[in-house]
Amino acid sequence: MTSPLTHRFPYPTGSDGIRRLGYGADYNPEQWPREVWEEDVRLMREAGVNVVSLAIFSWARIQPTAETWDFEWLDEVMDLLHAGGIGVDLATATASPPPWLTTAHPEILPVTATGETLWPGARQHWRPTSPIFREHALHLVRKLATRYADHPALVAWHVSNELGCHNIYDYSDDAALAFREWLRRRYTTLDAFNHAWGTDFWSQRYSDWDQILPPRLAASHPNPTQQLDFKRFSSDALKNHLLAEREILSEITPAVPVTTNFMVMSGIKGMDYADWASSVDFVSNDHYTVSGPRSRDELSFCANLTSGLASHRPWFLMEHSTSAVNWQTVNLAKGPGELVRDSLLHVAHGADAVCFFQWRQSAAGAEKYHSAMVPHAGPDSELFRDVVALGRTLEALAPLAGSQREAARVAILFDWDSWWSSEHDSHPTSLLDYHREALDWYSALMDLGIRADVIPKLGTDLASYDVVIAPVLHVVAESLAKDLTRYVEGGGHLVTTYFSGIVDENDHVWLGGYPGALRDLLGIRIEEFGPLLDGDTVDLDNAATGSLWTDRISVAGTDVEVLARYRSGTYASRPAVTRRTTGQGSAAYVSTRLGVDGLAALLPQLLLPSGVTSDLPEQSRGVIEQVVRCDSESRYLFLVNRSDVSVPVPGLTGQVLVGLPGAEGLVLPPGEVAVLQQPTPQDTVPRTERAG
Repeated sequence: MTSPLTHRFPYPTGSDGIRRLGYGADYNPEQWPREVWEEDVRLMREAGVNVVSLAIFSWARIQPTAETWDFEWLDEVMDLLHAGGIGVDLATATASPPPWLTTAHPEILPVTATGETLWPGARQHWRPTSPIFREHALHLVRKLATRYADHPALVAWHVSNELGCHNIYDYSDDAALAFREWLRRRYTTLDAFNHAWGTDFWSQRYSDWDQILPPRLAASHPNPTQQLDFKRFSSDALKNHLLAEREILSEITPAVPVTTNFMVMSGIKGMDYADWASSVDFVSNDHYTVSGPRSRDELSFCANLTSGLASHRPWFLMEHSTSAVNWQTVNLAKGPGELVRDSLLHVAHGADAVCFFQWRQSAAGAEKYHSAMVPHAGPDSELFRDVVALGRTLEALAPLAGSQREAARVAILFDWDSWWSSEHDSHPTSLLDYHREALDWYSALMDLGIRADVIPKLGTDLASYDVVIAPVLHVVAESLAKDLTRYVEGGGHLVTTYFSGIVDENDHVWLGGYPGALRDLLGIRIEEFGPLLDGDTVDLDNAATGSLWTDRISVAGTDVEVLARYRSGTYASRPAVTRRTTGQGSAAYVSTRLGVDGLAALLPQLLLPSGVTSDLPEQSRGVIEQVVRCDSESRYLFLVNRSDVSVPVPGLTGQVLVGLPGAEGLVLPPGEVAVLQQPTPQDTVPRTERAG
């Protein structure tokens, strides 16, 4: 991953001139009568709000017809917010085209793989590759940038909104034309293209670029490389739209930082954010918890990955929820303390701004049952009192603004190509869940009290990590295989899993036996996969239980240690977990899905050669998540109680910024968070300084 073009974060400052953490929400004043606006600003000041995102879905208000513009209401809101000491992250308003545009130009509407048009009535009903949409959108961007370039409330630009949330895959003729051009740039010649797509299979060989289409509805499984390249192209098409808007904003307002809100959370995988991160001045993210077991582990995992995307620089939590959302099957309200815990967990992982969707809960529209900072019940409500209390807590955390995540010794490698490709059709199993496997490893490490960084594969320097865990690293180019080999021979310890190393960047199988590109490094050979039926399990001789997958492993050399064998199943008595020592490091392979408990039992053995252990007191392991931020002067220790019981955390020193000290050290009540400020040890430096 390349570093952002710059890192310009829109820090609010208090009356003392000291920068603060950002706090606020999406603000949609156009949904409310004029008399509500001044009350909104008053309540924002009461809550400690210092930044809002404005005009996200305002195109139809700003440009009521193709020929007319109305900025007066937006001018007034900008002035009111500035007078209230509240900065504006001003959106370009291009997320949803107005009815007049789609009526005049229905050819901008997206088309599904089955040829159906996605009509207006919701949002994001536009093709990322439509030249007509691009023309109108950029005209709007230029108008906004010109009008508000010198407005004192403007602190950042917010390009579109959640790019790709609903329109990531468009199969229209515009998309087909753009896809062909993307492929020309990628492969240059038809011969190289035909080789990459393996078109001699099923008589798919192309003799002209114009014959190529997106993977529309087909009689059987579409070409797998066509599917993978279309995913890459679709991510690039949206990134190109981001860059087109950014170019205008940077031309007119070069001093104002530009961002867009990523969606690093479960179920959202269409955008390769590792590739996008260099296109913004600071990374922003939207995250919503999904009800279920280990939902807070998923929040921590995604916040951690967002920090990795931001090169461990501070990032902006653009959206999360104060309580219930509106789009799950059952939308549960958050319990006592969850609003604060969720917010501070993001801060622990590097968020220097905490914002919600939205400020005032809508009275109409599809999201009227989505929670907000001011609920339907109004400010005389428990929820708003919690919002005000969080504002005070964030004020107390002002000293850590600008600090960075302290380096962990363990990294979990996350790769969008492998995520996309490993879950394609016509594979050994359709039950594989890439994100869940990565999250299982993360949760298992937390259960052991071990901190880990979640890092994107793209451009990441592995050398500063003692251990790198690469679950389901399915796509391994030759260059990556060499990088991993150098990492291990140089003293690193690699752990990977089933279905890793299988294909190259073109989704072609590495021949000679699995795990393909990693076969020599791991010192094993697999002739045949052994996927398991849903619900089937196998026993291992270390008392663990495997599911989803098994492998028929043959050990290739005497330098390979068998850490566990199958006790049952087709491959009973064969190796299930192996480790090869090579150079100064080692490379281990786990051939089945063990789940969180099985991984937590196995990890101490896998980590043994690296010497990595928990630095938490024994009684805190498994129930406390520990995250550290630091700068040149201070170390900020976050302790999050993951359990439903009070947990003592003895032996800690430092100034308590958040949380209550017990009689003999810190005692954390169920689900609560404590933050301690400590002096920074001389040998502790942020990740970016260690890894470059």
